[in-house]
Amino acid sequence: MKAIDLFSGIGGLSEGFRKNNVDIVVANEIDKDIASSYKKNNPETEMINEDITQLNIESVFGKYKDANIILGGPPCQGFSQKGKRLSLKDPRNYLFRYFAKVVDFVKPEYFVMENVPNLLTTSNGYFKNEIIDIFSRMGYKVNLDVLNAADYGVPQNRRRAIIIGALNGHKVLMPKKINKKVTTWEAMSDLAFLKSGEGSFEQEYRIAPQTSYQKDRRKNSTKLFNHQATNHSLSAIKRMQLIPENGDKNDLPQELLTKSIYSGTWGRIIKNYQSVTITTRFDTPSSGRFTHPFLNRAITVREAARIQSFDDDTIFWGPKTSQMKQVGNAVPPKLAYKIAQQIIKDKKR
Repeated sequence: MKAIDLFSGIGGLSEGFRKNNVDIVVANEIDKDIASSYKKNNPETEMINEDITQLNIESVFGKYKDANIILGGPPCQGFSQKGKRLSLKDPRNYLFRYFAKVVDFVKPEYFVMENVPNLLTTSNGYFKNEIIDIFSRMGYKVNLDVLNAADYGVPQNRRRAIIIGALNGHKVLMPKKINKKVTTWEAMSDLAFLKSGEGSFEQEYRIAPQTSYQKDRRKNSTKLFNHQATNHSLSAIKRMQLIPENGDKNDLPQELLTKSIYSGTWGRIIKNYQSVTITTRFDTPSSGRFTHPFLNRAITVREAARIQSFDDDTIFWGPKTSQMKQVGNAVPPKLAYKIAQQIIKDKKR
């Protein structure tokens, strides 16, 4: 099977589908640094580093009309504005419109769209109903739900709306939850115990893999990349030194509290549980529960990637801010893998 990945980012969806022997023939990503990082990791895939709104859909995607699947997570600001009845035809939701336009032109057997959970609940289901209507008019049977990545082997509580469309006349079922959940410590305990400011872009593994999850992430990698600790200020380190395992800002004295509005501010990752949702600011302790379980630093790009379920042979290139965007905005590959399995299963029906 062949797939097109729109709004690809670093390629979390691509990786999950590729592991199910789906050939990602072309990807589209507007961000130059992220597109470059995707291409370095996936040299066999054509990368179109352009604004999709400026593309001629017919001429660009005409040679990919044999694609079986279209993947993507178009940013849709309107979907997160509670109480607003913004039509999908509203210019503020134009990126979704272009995703739908490519689907309508290519007419793949399947499409998978990922988005924020509010997509399905805002305005009493207004958007949900409109999505079903738009794709139904194209001939697709749509199944949509909110899935938590933690239910599919990802050591992270990350809830995302998943929409699957099929042209074959029946709904593709969502993947079944797995029984065993993976903890953050099972995901990252083999990564070097760096202090603030330590580490390098490329280094040797210092510790042998200790869990099956770690072995799976390392099986195609002989070197460790992206494991560099943020060089925190002395005041930030002082705060972290006062926070015990599982603790957060509530363990700080009043005079050391910051004005951060984020939930879990200065919180340590809980070793024996799943992480909170990884965002694009996980290198900043004041932005959430992103402090190492016991070291006085925020998690590294590689530790965040492990929590997102990326294999270690996915390397995040570019400036540190871009690397964090690549990890924080991605669909967890293990979740994508489970969704891909459902489509492959449906294809064989």
